[in-house]
Amino acid sequence: MSSRSPYGSWLLGGADQSRRALRVRIQLLLTTVLVATNVIGALVVGAVLLLVRPDEPLDGGLRLAMAIALPVYVGLAVLLGATVITRRVLRVLQWARDGREPDEKQRRRAVLVPRYVTARQAGLWFVGTCLFTGLALGLQPSLALTIGVAVGIAGVVVCAIAYLLTEFVLRPVTARALASGVPPAGRGSGVRRRMITFWVLGTAVPLSGLLLVAILALAGDDQVSRTRLAVVALVLGAVVLLFGLLITGLNARAVVGPLASVRDALRQVESGRFDVEIPVYDATELGLLQAGFNRMAAGLRERERIRDLFGRHVGLDVAEAALGSDVALGGETRTVSVLFVDLMGSTTLATERSAAEVVDLLNRFCAVVIDEVDRQGGLVNKFMGDAVLAIFGAPVERPGHAGDALRAARAVARRLADELPEIRAGVGVATGEAVAGNVGDERRFEYTVIGDAVNQAARLTELAKARPGLLLVSCESVDAADPDEAARWRPAGSEVLRGRSEPTPLAVPAEDQASETSSA
Repeated sequence: MSSRSPYGSWLLGGADQSRRALRVRIQLLLTTVLVATNVIGALVVGAVLLLVRPDEPLDGGLRLAMAIALPVYVGLAVLLGATVITRRVLRVLQWARDGREPDEKQRRRAVLVPRYVTARQAGLWFVGTCLFTGLALGLQPSLALTIGVAVGIAGVVVCAIAYLLTEFVLRPVTARALASGVPPAGRGSGVRRRMITFWVLGTAVPLSGLLLVAILALAGDDQVSRTRLAVVALVLGAVVLLFGLLITGLNARAVVGPLASVRDALRQVESGRFDVEIPVYDATELGLLQAGFNRMAAGLRERERIRDLFGRHVGLDVAEAALGSDVALGGETRTVSVLFVDLMGSTTLATERSAAEVVDLLNRFCAVVIDEVDRQGGLVNKFMGDAVLAIFGAPVERPGHAGDALRAARAVARRLADELPEIRAGVGVATGEAVAGNVGDERRFEYTVIGDAVNQAARLTELAKARPGLLLVSCESVDAADPDEAARWRPAGSEVLRGRSEPTPLAVPAEDQASETSSA
C-alpha cells in the first residue's frame, strides 16, 4: 500500500501493529469517541433550550434541575460509555487481542460492534429524553415538548456520529475479521441503505423538529410571534447545517476510504506491482469491492507467475508470441542461425562425480551459454542433457542474426575455458533455412526449429571437439555476418559433414588460427 495507513488514517496505525498496540489504540480512540459524542449532544441540548424559547425562559426550579441533571446525566453517560460499553466491545473482540483467527460467529459480531455501541448510546439518550421531559412536565409543562424535542434531536445526532466514528475506529479489527472471507451480507449493511439512514438521522430528524414547531404554531390558539418562529428556524437550521454537515462528512469518509484504498492499489498494479493486497474493513458493497480487488490481484500474481514460468521454459520471445496470438501447430520457413554447444566426456563426469556435483556443473555450464545467448538476443531453445541448442532469428526476426550467433559462440567458448576449465565443450554455428514453429499435438507441443541449419550446427560441434579452440562455424554464417564480426573469422578448410554429399566451407576465430600457426 501507500506510505499512509492502509486503513485510511495514521490514527489507526499500520497493518503490522502489535496486539497490545491495537488494544490500547482501540480503547483510547473508542473512549474519546464516546466522550466527544456525548459532549456534542449536551451542546445541542443547551443550544436548543437557550435559543428556541427566548420568550418563555426556564423558571427557577426547572433551570436548577436542568443545570444539575444535564451535566450529571451526560457525565454518567460518558462514564458508562468509557467503561461498560468499551469493556463490552473489548470482550467481543477478545480473539483479536489474543491473535486468534475468528470463527463465523465472531466475524459477524465484530462487524456488528458499531451497531452495538450505537444501540447502547441510543438507550442512554432515550432514558435521558424521558427523564428531562418528565422534569419539565412536573416543573414547567409548557416547555416539556421543547425539552423533549431538544434532547431527542441531540440523541439522534449522538447516535449517528457514534456509529460512524466507531466504525472508523474499528477498521483494523474489522479487517482482521474479514481477512478470511468475503464480508457477510446482511440487512441494513448496504451503502444505499446506510446513506439514506444517515440522511434521516442527520437531516430529516432535526428538520422534523422544525416542522413540528410550525404545525403546533398553526394549530395553537395563540398566535405565535414571527420572532419566535424565526428563532426556532434559525436554531434548528443551524443544527441541520452544522451537525448534518458533520454526519454527511463522516459518512462520505466512510464511503471514500475503501474506494481510495482500491484506487491506490490499482495504481500500484498499473505500475507493475502485483503483490498488492488491501485490508477489507467494510462490510458493505465497498468491502466486496475491496475483497474483489484482492482476488483480482491474486489472479494477476498467479498469471504473472505462470507467465514467468512459461517464459523460463520456452523463452521470453516465444512466450510473448504465444500470449499475443492464437497458438497453432505448424510453423514458417525462415533463415536462422543456430548455435549448438555440446559437453565433452559427460559420461566420464557422471561416473567420477556424484549426481549433485554433476548437476551443479551442468547448471554452471548452462548459465554461461544462457548469459551470452541472451546478451546477443538469441533464444535458448533446448537443453538436451549435456548439450544446448540456441536460435538466432526466430521467433523474432533479427536482421543481423548471423553476427549475433558468432559473437555469442566466441563469448561462450572463451568463458567456458576461463570459468569452467574442468570441462570441455564443442561449439558450432550454422546459418540456413529452417522451419520454426510448434511441433507436437494440440494437447502437448513445443516451439522448435527443424531444418538443415540445425543438423549442420550439430555436425560442426562434433568436428569442433577435435579443434584446438573447440569452436567451428560455417563460412555461410561468416558471409552473412556484419563486417566487424566477419573480420574476426578466418577460413579453415572444408569438410563433408555427415549426411551431406558436398563439402562445407569452415571458419574459426582469427586468434585460434594464429595460435595453430605459431604452435606448428
